[in-house]
Amino acid sequence: MTRYKITVEYDGTDLIGWQQNRQGPSVQSLLSDAIEKFCGARPDIVAAGRTDAGVHAIAMVAHFDLDDAVDANTVMRAMNFYLTGSPVSVLGCEIVPDDFNARFSCVARHYKYVVLNRGAPPVLDKNRVWWVPRKLNVPAMRRAAKKLIGHHDFTSFRASECQAHSPIKTLDECRITRRGDVIVFEFSARSFLHHMVRNMVGTLVEIGLGKPYDIDQIFAAKNRSAAGPTAPASGLYFIQADYATGAN
Repeated sequence: MTRYKITVEYDGTDLIGWQQNRQGPSVQSLLSDAIEKFCGARPDIVAAGRTDAGVHAIAMVAHFDLDDAVDANTVMRAMNFYLTGSPVSVLGCEIVPDDFNARFSCVARHYKYVVLNRGAPPVLDKNRVWWVPRKLNVPAMRRAAKKLIGHHDFTSFRASECQAHSPIKTLDECRITRRGDVIVFEFSARSFLHHMVRNMVGTLVEIGLGKPYDIDQIFAAKNRSAAGPTAPASGLYFIQADYATGAN
């Protein structure tokens, strides 16, 4: 058995998310189809994060096992051949130790969320940003974002269907930058709750629009209704996954 680590880019607009099911095409199903077409095997593919429908990835990490050893470059070329025309591309492939796990070996995950803040709707970036036509108060959002950083009970930013055992998470980074009409929110943590990033962004945008949300009160409430709305999936990107030295 040989274990492969792949790095994948995808446009989630027309996908049901990472996880394979019967409702439509997923990142996992498209990758599995490509592997099956070139070697006849259909392995379980494990990702660093399970993104939702409409969410994109710049460098998602995943792993899978094949019974027969095949050169990593051959695997990558073959997968991309069978992925031609799909919204998924394999950027890299390497053979890793059997104990490497894309999900459980990950020590940090990084996301960004992109808001287009202008009066005119997007054309070139349609389905890749959240269009907010009213002007946002970036300094107010930054002040609120600082309170999100650290070790907290994120129940108020957690989706009702979240299956995580605990709502306690440590958010290592929450940075907001503006360049012209584009506002980018960047988040880093070892792990996130379901919809946690989108719920934080939705709340911060409400604050940027002048709504009276208070982060301390939201944390204390431990109730999803205390925070702002869930931001659309279209603006969210999985950026990268970090692994400890020696864990590939």
